Amino acid sequence: MFVRLRHLLAWVISVFRAREELPLENLALRQQLLALHAKRPRLRLSSVDKLFWVAMKNMWPGRRKSLILVTPATVVRWHRAGFRLYWAWLSRTRRVAGRKPLTKELRDLIFRMVAENPTWGAPRIHGELLKLGFNSSERTVSRWVKRATNSPDPARRWLAFLRNHRQAIVAMDFFTVPTLTFGVLYCFFVIGHDRRRILHVNVTRQPNALWIVLQLREAWAFEQPHRFLIFDRDAKFSANVMSTVKQNGTEPVRTAFRSPWQNGVAERWVGSVRRELLDHVIVLNQRHLRRLLKEYVCYYHEDRTHLGLGKDTPDGRGVATTSMGQNKIVSLPRLGGLHHRYTVAA
Repeated sequence: MFVRLRHLLAWVISVFRAREELPLENLALRQQLLALHAKRPRLRLSSVDKLFWVAMKNMWPGRRKSLILVTPATVVRWHRAGFRLYWAWLSRTRRVAGRKPLTKELRDLIFRMVAENPTWGAPRIHGELLKLGFNSSERTVSRWVKRATNSPDPARRWLAFLRNHRQAIVAMDFFTVPTLTFGVLYCFFVIGHDRRRILHVNVTRQPNALWIVLQLREAWAFEQPHRFLIFDRDAKFSANVMSTVKQNGTEPVRTAFRSPWQNGVAERWVGSVRRELLDHVIVLNQRHLRRLLKEYVCYYHEDRTHLGLGKDTPDGRGVATTSMGQNKIVSLPRLGGLHHRYTVAA
C-alpha cells in the first residue's frame, strides 16, 4: 500500500514538473543503464562517467533522485579530486610571479658593501648596484642589508680613522741608551704618522721642560705645525711643555696610564732602532750616539722599506729597471755594514 502511494505521488509530481528536467532525467537513467550493461568483471565507472556526473551536478539540481549506482557524496568527491588535479596542473605550468631571486654573488657583494661602508644604508647601496649594472629593487636590497653584519671589525674602523687623520698627527717620546762612560743617555725624537718621517732627534743627559721646548721649536722651525701631538704621561712633559704646544697651534693628546700601544708609531720606531742599531753597537758617549742616530735616520728615510707604507721608504725610493743577466746588482753598506742597500750599477 505504501509503495503504491509513493508511485502515485511521484506520478503527480512528474505531471507538474517542468518539462526541461525530463530530458536530463532520461539522460541520467540511460547513462546508468549503459554502465550496468558494460562487460566487466565488476562494476567500475570510467573517467567519462565521472565527468558526466560532475557536469550533471552543476547543470541539474535534481540529480540525486535519479542516482542509483553511486551516492551524491561520491560525485562530490570526484568533483574535489578534479579540482585538485586542475590546480596541480596550473601550478606546474604557470610562470613564477615576482622578481628573480638574487644570486649568491650579488648577496655577497651587498654584504661586502655593508662591511666596508658602515655608514651606508640600503638606498646608497642600491644606487651603487645600479651603477654596476645590477637590476634589483631597493626593497630587496634593504631586506638583505638587514641580514648582513652591521658592525664591522672595530680594528678596521680604527685603521680607517687613523688613515684619514695621519697627516695631521705627530708623536714624541723618550728612550734611554746605556753608554760606556757617561751612564744613561736620553734620546728624544718626534715622528710623523703620515710617512713615518723622523722630524727631529737629539740626545741629552738631563732632559727638562726647557730643553724639550727647544727641541719642539727645532722640529717645526718655520713650518706649519701638525694639528695633534701624541705623548705619554712622562713627568718630563710638564705644564710648560703643554702650554708651548698649544701656543704653536697644536693640540696635545696624552695617552692613558701604562698604555704604550696608544702611541704605537713611536714605540715601533724605538723597537726598530734597538733591533737594527743599538743592539749591535757599544755607545761610547753622547757625541757617538748622536752620530749613530743621525746615520740611522738617513738610512731609515732613504733606504729602509716599511710594511706600513706599502714596502716603500718615507722619502719615496724609486724603482730601478733591471733585466736578469744584463745588469749588475751592487750593494752599498749602511751603518758600518750592519745593513746594505742594493741598486743597479751604472
